Amino acid sequence: MVTQTSPLDTQASYFWLIITQDRFMCSEEKQPLLHTSWQHLKPLHEYGEHVVQIEILKGIAVYMIDLRHERIASNDAWLSDTIGMRGALMSASPEEFSVIAKAWQYALFIRTHRFCGQCGDTMQRVSWEMAMQCHRCKHRCYPRVSPCIIVSIYRQGEILLAMGSRHKDTGMYSTLAGFVESGESLESAVHREVKEEVGVRVKNLRYFGSQPWPFPHSLMVGFIAEWAGDEISIDDDEICAADWFTPSNLPTTPPTLSIAGQLIQETLRLLSQ
Repeated sequence: MVTQTSPLDTQASYFWLIITQDRFMCSEEKQPLLHTSWQHLKPLHEYGEHVVQIEILKGIAVYMIDLRHERIASNDAWLSDTIGMRGALMSASPEEFSVIAKAWQYALFIRTHRFCGQCGDTMQRVSWEMAMQCHRCKHRCYPRVSPCIIVSIYRQGEILLAMGSRHKDTGMYSTLAGFVESGESLESAVHREVKEEVGVRVKNLRYFGSQPWPFPHSLMVGFIAEWAGDEISIDDDEICAADWFTPSNLPTTPPTLSIAGQLIQETLRLLSQ
């Protein structure tokens, strides 16, 4: 269970994630998870009330401090160097990925819930769980999670991949994805998003897996689906290009650390059978 405050043994070593703006302070090896003691973080002691325990990693407690938009002036080299969110996640193991993603989503939650959305009064942190509470009207908020579907589509010997507008400069193709709308099931969202973005119909949906994606607070729910008909007709607002590809003629695709890359890998395995 996440606790917003926790007694620290100042001599013991913990993992620390220190956020400034939208970046993590990092070691000389560009690692955002810093293994050190509170005693050795003296420039951060004035932020002690902002310490949040995230979880346990490899038997060691992980703590987060969000400096918001402030920077620390220090002679310590690592306190002067930072790494972006994507860089931190791309260099992390799956276990570390989960911890880093959770820390960023909690930091964003606390930043954006300083005032009550119901009465406007100041919100205060709840000490025994990750929540913010208004003591005036008793309104309590929890971290937001936005479900998104992501789907890999195949037909005989081919996989459908699309290039999103934001990947136009990189030339990367990926699977299709979109937010689940209010009152919509995950399966309905798959059918709607696929039809809207590339104009085809799908069938035989199979759940693949899920992945937290902190950009800013998504939960990606992955499916594999079979093409059921219609030709590709792209939505020019979101999609730059889409086509069918054979396993031997793939474009640039996401790394397998992401669920998109994992979906593509699994679909290629199915095509090879």
